[in-house]
Amino acid sequence: MEERHKRILQRNRVNLVRDLDPSDMYDGLLSKGIFTQDMIDEIKSSGIRRDQARQLVRDLETRGSQAFPALIDCLHETGQHSLAELLLDGEPQNQPLPQPVHVRPVVRPLPVYSPMDTDKPVHVVTPVYPTQSVKPMPTTPSPSPEREFGKPRATGRVRRDSIQSYKMDANPCGHCLIINNVDFEPKSELSNRTGSNIDCDKLERRFRSLNFIVLVKRNLKQKQIRQELLALSKVDHSQYDCCVVIMLSHGTEVGHNRFPGAVHGVDGPNVPVQHITNYLNGQNCPSLQGKPKIFFIQACGGGERDTGFEVSPDEARTCIGGTGDQTDAMPMSSSSDSLSTQSDEPDARATLPTPSDILVSYSTFPGYVSWRDTQAGSWYVETLDNILEENAATDDLVTMLMIVNHEVSQNSAKGLYKQMPGSFNFLRKLLYFQAPPCQRPIQS
Repeated sequence: MEERHKRILQRNRVNLVRDLDPSDMYDGLLSKGIFTQDMIDEIKSSGIRRDQARQLVRDLETRGSQAFPALIDCLHETGQHSLAELLLDGEPQNQPLPQPVHVRPVVRPLPVYSPMDTDKPVHVVTPVYPTQSVKPMPTTPSPSPEREFGKPRATGRVRRDSIQSYKMDANPCGHCLIINNVDFEPKSELSNRTGSNIDCDKLERRFRSLNFIVLVKRNLKQKQIRQELLALSKVDHSQYDCCVVIMLSHGTEVGHNRFPGAVHGVDGPNVPVQHITNYLNGQNCPSLQGKPKIFFIQACGGGERDTGFEVSPDEARTCIGGTGDQTDAMPMSSSSDSLSTQSDEPDARATLPTPSDILVSYSTFPGYVSWRDTQAGSWYVETLDNILEENAATDDLVTMLMIVNHEVSQNSAKGLYKQMPGSFNFLRKLLYFQAPPCQRPIQS
């Protein structure tokens, strides 16, 4: 689609989402070759009428130069003449849309009085624009983008008890995919991850008890990891409330602009965590829109070992760990598997929506190693499993992960090395898992 047509759609997106009836448009857009039947089905699965309208408008921008004229034709054919006229009003006749003019501000000092000395003026620099573009200064703050879209900015303090919780009562609750990489190919130059099967078994039992459909995949190559995530994104999650992905593998540090780190396939190449999350975002997995997507990453974030810092005696604790402790580390990657490659995959588009309803929990701070006991499993998974068993009936996920962070931070490997888990949290509500009946608090 031409840039001028994209700008018209973007400028009128609110009106289109509010008023457009997409159900009448599908046959016309299909017959004109703008969408395929699979694309139409994907838009239909995105949710209610407003969600379908929003997805239709977004997808139209990617469908070539005939998409805009076809949209106008379909609007007229379905009797939605007012929307067609609204879009045509923004279409200049044989003229490109004007480009915005950037005017450099003229800086002039304005006198103000110091709060410490009301008799002596001081000067601050305030930008004043040239006369031809100066407008009267409003007496109230300019509206934010949220206000322009009819959503006033919240004022005052938000109470914790006013925060909503995600719906988590579906039976079963949702899918849980566990990828457990233990045995690495010699060409990968990565050691086998002894003890990871212990982690996998614990988490499989735990999430089954939390009413998830658990699928375990072992020893996957990089391409197979992507295939499993793509298959999960194609599942119809409309009857479920949540989705969980657990990655147990060697890890490394990679460049990113949202979620750091990457996990290795058993053949050596890695999949960035940012790509892993993108498979399930609201754009690539419409049936999970507005639902929590939780990712647990048991892998190193890099090769640096944290020796910690000295604390007061009341903060100290007996060392945990021994000679069997191993790491899941690899040096920082500069391989061809960067964020700009694999453009045929749905998670590698040039622009992606801001992630929402996503939480990524890392076993260690980006850049540092993650410790694993060959007999007991990793520190992070052992602690996470214990906290879920003890607290899932009463605490939300973010609270439980904070407890995990604290507990793991108290451990020491070989009496020297430390580990600090953490999360990248884009959840909008509290998340409470379905606790097994034996864990639920007794109602008085």
